[in-house]
Amino acid sequence: MMNCKLKFIDLFAGCGGLSLGLMNAGLEGIFAIEKTEDAFKTLIHNLDHKKIKNGYKWPIWLPQKNMTTRDLLDNYQSQLQELKDKVDLIAGGPPCQGFSFAGLRNPNDPRNRLTEEYIEIVSIINPKFLLLENVKGFQAAFKKNGASTQAYSEYVVERLSNLNKGYKVFSKVLPASLFGVPQPRPRFIMIAVRNDIAQKISYTTLGNEEFYQKILQQADKFKKENNLSKITVLGDAIGDLEIKGKKLIECIDSKNFKQISYTEPKILNPYLKLIRRNVKKDFMPDSLRIPNHKKETRSKFEYILQKSIKGHTLSKELREELHIKKQCFTVLSPKALSTTITTLPDDCMHYSEPRVLTVRENARIQSFPDWFEFKGKYTTGGDRRKIECPRYTQVGNAVPPLMAEILGQSILAMERLINE
Repeated sequence: MMNCKLKFIDLFAGCGGLSLGLMNAGLEGIFAIEKTEDAFKTLIHNLDHKKIKNGYKWPIWLPQKNMTTRDLLDNYQSQLQELKDKVDLIAGGPPCQGFSFAGLRNPNDPRNRLTEEYIEIVSIINPKFLLLENVKGFQAAFKKNGASTQAYSEYVVERLSNLNKGYKVFSKVLPASLFGVPQPRPRFIMIAVRNDIAQKISYTTLGNEEFYQKILQQADKFKKENNLSKITVLGDAIGDLEIKGKKLIECIDSKNFKQISYTEPKILNPYLKLIRRNVKKDFMPDSLRIPNHKKETRSKFEYILQKSIKGHTLSKELREELHIKKQCFTVLSPKALSTTITTLPDDCMHYSEPRVLTVRENARIQSFPDWFEFKGKYTTGGDRRKIECPRYTQVGNAVPPLMAEILGQSILAMERLINE
């Protein structure tokens, strides 16, 4: 059997969670496209081939800078055409705000049109496989004038089916927790196999549920090989980052803030073994900045810790008593999954300390390894109109690397079928 080394490009790559997982699975990166400067800096800092196995070996014709997929199509059309049939996988997660149930779900949101650019690039390059990730709202119908319209995912399937040789498309909403990630994070996962490849590996008649059962079997195999429990609880992910019992030092990457002086536990649980793999024992991760809460906020948080039920959103009575307008504020539980990590640090609070989580704690919940370093500011400073992608946003928008790694392993398994 030949040794497979599939090559991929990542569109709408964010800070690199999807890319990292695919590289860990054994796929080799060619290049990635990301619009925001901060997220791109994080991606290229961590995922260059000189730093990580299977990392990006950037083509000389493409500037190593942030850009949009429209920039790529408008300025590098001939180079993209030269890549036809030379790229095995196009991965990508088009910005999800237009589809998210947390947003307005506007069918005319211009961000939804970015999927069109994704499809245009696919039509030029003609890869064997596609991997598209989005929020679960991607497959729900929009409402227009009170009536339901076609779900955008159905439209995408139709377009892909009619491209070039066409694609056999499989799609399903899967929670990240099934992949060893300590949060529910339900995501729309679409994997498409070019029709000639699907025919070769007898996937043309494979049912959607049967296909995703293979994915979940791969996830179970991964968890078994790494001694992960059926569910990874929050305490296993961030218990070693608690302030209690730690020495506080000046934050190494943010002035006027404190952080813990991190020491690796003598015994690592299975999840931390994955998070700390390829990390020297004395290595201190970045993004450990402890929030500078006001005295009044700390007092309120201490009261909430006493009165709330951990792992549940605050009761209506407690919100009204404390004049909290946010309806989905949750005190986390160390013995359960975290809530789904978002771009907003104040959606939840620590299970035993009166504070919101650090960026590194959020990164742990997203399954980023400790060696992965984040670039840019921590927050936008309250002005969300700025076109920035601070660290909390980068982490909150990312695809969990563990989930991506298992999806990458599943795609490699299909490639091996071709060569049997």
